[in-house]
Amino acid sequence: MAYVTTKELLADAVSHRYAVGAFNCENLEMAMAIVAAGEACRAPLIIQTTPSTVNYASVGLFAAMVRELAENAKIPVALHLDHGSSYELCEAALDAGYSSVMIDGSKESLEDNIALTKRVVSLASEKGIPVEAELGTVGGKEDSTFSSGTAYTDPDDALRFVRETGCSSLAVGIGTAHGVYKGTPVLDTGRLSLIKDKLVSAGLELPLVLHGASGLSEKAIRECIARGIAKVNFATELRQAYTEGLKEYLLSDTDCFDPKKYGRAAMKKVQEAVIRRIEVCGDLA
Repeated sequence: MAYVTTKELLADAVSHRYAVGAFNCENLEMAMAIVAAGEACRAPLIIQTTPSTVNYASVGLFAAMVRELAENAKIPVALHLDHGSSYELCEAALDAGYSSVMIDGSKESLEDNIALTKRVVSLASEKGIPVEAELGTVGGKEDSTFSSGTAYTDPDDALRFVRETGCSSLAVGIGTAHGVYKGTPVLDTGRLSLIKDKLVSAGLELPLVLHGASGLSEKAIRECIARGIAKVNFATELRQAYTEGLKEYLLSDTDCFDPKKYGRAAMKKVQEAVIRRIEVCGDLA
């Protein structure tokens, strides 16, 4: 249908109080499976790549691949740089044709995070591309992104941050973590409501983003959406699904040496996982 920016997708989600699923991919098979799941649900979606993923391949390869899939899909698809680790990486993704980027300055001081985000927003605005930023820290490990703890987003800081940076969407820290949860996470959903209310009262309503959603219960995700989340990120559980499908096939056919065969098995598992999460997010046409 169309290769779109996240701005238009998330604006509709905010207006109609649902969330767009954002799914990290590592290769062609995962990208194909994600799009197939979106088509099965008739739901718009966001495909994401992390710094280590584009280091494994390149922003140019992923941009070309996803654009081709999007232009032949029956749904709107955006390509997003997840956890952009530097101004230079965001610039490379923009030059390659990504339709959305994130700059993650959450490990910096508030002032330095604001300054870095403003630079990326200024660059991206020249191309009409939206920028996601992060304030507060989502703990855990995702690829090369690691945080030893969770820093909760302060509502007053969020208001200042959005005012001064002009970011298009904001990832907030409310107790989620990247990777595999070792227990049941306790989310500060009240803080999420405070952030949302603070921004709306100032006339600065913008999409809020939930990172580290792999492993969260359906109830927890839906509560976050009800309190203002418009984009939900899933990564770890898709990798797990892909690996599970691949292992199952190779164990059942130990003589197989055709990557297409076990690739299809892995894709099926990823597609099933994405469909489940799209249904939880509620972005059904």
